[in-house]
Amino acid sequence: MTKKLDGKIALITGGTTGIGLATAKRFVDEGATVLVTGRNPKTLEIARAELSGRAEVIASDASDPAAISALFEQVQARYGKLDVLFLNAGIARFAPISDASVDEFDAIFNVNVKGPWLALQKALPLLKAGSSVVFNTSVVNQVGMPGASIYGASKAALRSIVRTAAAELSAAGVRVNAVAPGPIETPIYGKTGMPQAQLDEFAGAVVSQVPLGRMGRPDELASAVLFLASDEASFIQGVELAVDGGMTQV
Repeated sequence: MTKKLDGKIALITGGTTGIGLATAKRFVDEGATVLVTGRNPKTLEIARAELSGRAEVIASDASDPAAISALFEQVQARYGKLDVLFLNAGIARFAPISDASVDEFDAIFNVNVKGPWLALQKALPLLKAGSSVVFNTSVVNQVGMPGASIYGASKAALRSIVRTAAAELSAAGVRVNAVAPGPIETPIYGKTGMPQAQLDEFAGAVVSQVPLGRMGRPDELASAVLFLASDEASFIQGVELAVDGGMTQV
């Protein structure tokens, strides 16, 4: 039986944990040659172990322009094309506007906005007709979540980039879309800097707003990304697909 990504070259930024790693596994199962990036030595090694050689794990900082350029030069030299680009790398930090710092603003926008924008720019020569680009945004860009002024703004910027890129790349036959996760059980929550008690309270408050009454799983996001990346979504362009248990829809 033909697989959904047979013969395709796929790159996933931030692919060593959570949604990115789950998507890498799905892409491999669907026949793709998969490359994933990350910058944390520990998670790079864990991903290599979990993927067991089925995908290539590359150390690359998704916010560093030199590293991004080198990454796509490597893809160009080895494969000459890129069929699927999942721009998944991102960080989340939460604080009220009164307490947030300029350093936090710069860090979040460097990883969540500048990095994906520059990665898309560097990928353009590799994206041919039929290629698919998927951004990872967030439902937070659609609501006013207290403490998320910087994070939400960074994801709203990504949503805008998706629209513009879809308009610019349509003539070339390249599709550009986004998945917008709601609360998902991923390690990103452990990287917010919040104490565990506060983190638990935050998670409980968010889940209470989800009609399905639970957090999503990384594999559920992976299924949505696979759909948008595959030819099954061949007439879908510029959308942001909410994968949020109904949080922003009901």
